[in-house]
Amino acid sequence: MKKISLVLGLALLSMHLVSAQQKPKYIFYMIGDGMGLNQVNLTEMYLAETEGRIGISPLVFSQFPVASFATSYSSSNGVTDSGAGGTALAVGHKTKNGVIGMDSTRTKPLKSIAYIAKEKGMKVGITTSVSIDHATPAAFYANQPDRNMYYEIANDIVKSNFDFFGGAGFLKPEENHKKEKVASIIPVLQKSGYTVAKGFDSYNQVKGKSSKIILTNNEQGDAGSLKYALDRKEGDLTLQQITKAAIESLKKDNNNGFFLMVEGGKIDWACHANDGATAVQEVLDFNQSVKEALAFYEQHPNETLIIVTADHETGGMVLGIGSSKLSFKNLALQKTSQSELSTKISALRTSTPNASWEQVKQLLSDQLGLWSTAQVSKDDEKSLHETYLKSFVNHESEQSKSLYATDDKLATLAVKALNKASTLGWGSGNHSASYIPIFAIGAGSEKFTHKMENIDIPKKVAELLGGQLD
Repeated sequence: MKKISLVLGLALLSMHLVSAQQKPKYIFYMIGDGMGLNQVNLTEMYLAETEGRIGISPLVFSQFPVASFATSYSSSNGVTDSGAGGTALAVGHKTKNGVIGMDSTRTKPLKSIAYIAKEKGMKVGITTSVSIDHATPAAFYANQPDRNMYYEIANDIVKSNFDFFGGAGFLKPEENHKKEKVASIIPVLQKSGYTVAKGFDSYNQVKGKSSKIILTNNEQGDAGSLKYALDRKEGDLTLQQITKAAIESLKKDNNNGFFLMVEGGKIDWACHANDGATAVQEVLDFNQSVKEALAFYEQHPNETLIIVTADHETGGMVLGIGSSKLSFKNLALQKTSQSELSTKISALRTSTPNASWEQVKQLLSDQLGLWSTAQVSKDDEKSLHETYLKSFVNHESEQSKSLYATDDKLATLAVKALNKASTLGWGSGNHSASYIPIFAIGAGSEKFTHKMENIDIPKKVAELLGGQLD
């Protein structure tokens, strides 16, 4: 394993040295939403533990020749949200939390690096594992004063004239921010020349017939996000498929290069829920999309730049609580996300309203390895049992809310118990001010070798494109 990693490292370094002075023709701008330094470190240490050793098993992007870090604060808060964080990475300006592609007064629209790429004759793709009108992808094509203006954000796709969009779908396809019923966004996009492909099979049917494509979840899929990697079943759309489709579509009949933004959006969602095992699997899933970019880079090493970064860290993740011994491998016991576990608990409550404590314990053991493999503290078992009594015996509604989910409290407490057994801690259910990582390889990557402000990243990309951000 070490020999393979060394060979890979030397090969990447060699390619890096050759391409470092070239200007990129192909740019991959890959953003792990909520993926701070500790999310990367946890995933690598988890992989090593599952291999039976102490240390790390590196992700593809952490082996890039350039590795640094950046700040993430916004103009209004020490802790950014995804609106201001995404805007900083897109337009090179700090703005207020909640704003998309505009200055802090919410009056001046700002041009993103994606628009500069388009002006230079490059094709442009914007992709994500959540909705296409969500904050981070929106910052690259939209200019709106509020990230919650989903319909207005989606309408900005028309003015962008970008070539490829991919994600789960649209959150408010028929309702504007005033909560008025308006023309459905899908026909609006189709009228402006976009072909909407619902599902990967649908994309494969239209990919050679349209120059502008929007790839979304299939008809039965959630428009808000792709499924967590931990819950995915055969046939579910994946971020890796979207990335592959974007590369294929953008490269077709194109001699001018392309700019592709890829967001792993559900790392953030899992961390808001303090769901450690699900967060690890989302980082690994994002890593699969980076592998698609790296495979392209290896075919075009002198013309390609890959940047991997984040908009902020989520959860204030703590690696190691209590003793110096880590037990991250316990996270492998979890079979479903906290959200899906909530569904299973609800199903048990429906099928067996007066389920015994032993039946509930068996479900939690089957899904999380609690008691059977992972030790549960007396305090955690007491909390779980008290919640069981309220929920299954007294039939009271017991729920826990995070930013993107309302879960059964039993599921939340059970995942919390597994986190503790895995020596994984959390500071909060929100974003933090932690540094964000920067990894880069390829043409122009030498510009990212030092500590930066998040707004410096797109400014450097603009320089490489021969343009300038406002």
